[in-house]
Amino acid sequence: MSSDTDEMGGDTEEEVMTAAEVLEKLEEAWLNEKFSPDLLETKTDLVECMLEQITAMEENIQRAKKGDFKISIHRMEIDRIRYVLSSYLRIRLKKIEDFTAYILHQESQRKEEDSPLLSPEEYKFAKEYQTSVEGHFNSLALRHMPANSQTLDHKLTVIQPNLDNYIFLRVNEDTQGILIEEETLDTGEEIVDLEKGDQHIMRYRPLAPHVASSAVSLI
Repeated sequence: MSSDTDEMGGDTEEEVMTAAEVLEKLEEAWLNEKFSPDLLETKTDLVECMLEQITAMEENIQRAKKGDFKISIHRMEIDRIRYVLSSYLRIRLKKIEDFTAYILHQESQRKEEDSPLLSPEEYKFAKEYQTSVEGHFNSLALRHMPANSQTLDHKLTVIQPNLDNYIFLRVNEDTQGILIEEETLDTGEEIVDLEKGDQHIMRYRPLAPHVASSAVSLI
């Protein structure tokens, strides 16, 4: 990104990042979201920062002289950022629609100090979507069934993501002692160490906490 980009900073203890670094973080979050079977924690701060960056770049275009070569560069960069943002948000929306009840349950179990799984807008959408689906199902099916069968057991109808899917990953930090397979009657437990720069194909479930901590990235 161009040198006239803004900077992003949070609390005083957080590292200040340039807009280019924020975009790199957003692209990593986008790929992680794209390749992970479950919904990852929201990156609202990155999304909002890049939306502000798009506005700033569009203002720069308006101020630039007609025919300035930088205009085409800025427009291509704006298109790239918009693509990443829209794809990231669409992927999350699709997961919310597919696993609404499961995701809302996960969010309800979140501790106060944990990062939110959903943005406020996503949470509102998920609640409204769940209400709409349940109302639609009740009007089409349940109310036509015998009285003793008109209640819905949510535990039996919750659709969950398959956390045992295999994913491609790149190791960002040396990570030791990952329990890949628990001990069974037939086999012993399998523990692996990951070295920075390595790439692997592994089950997602044992890697999920390390994706969240950015120790590994999905590719």
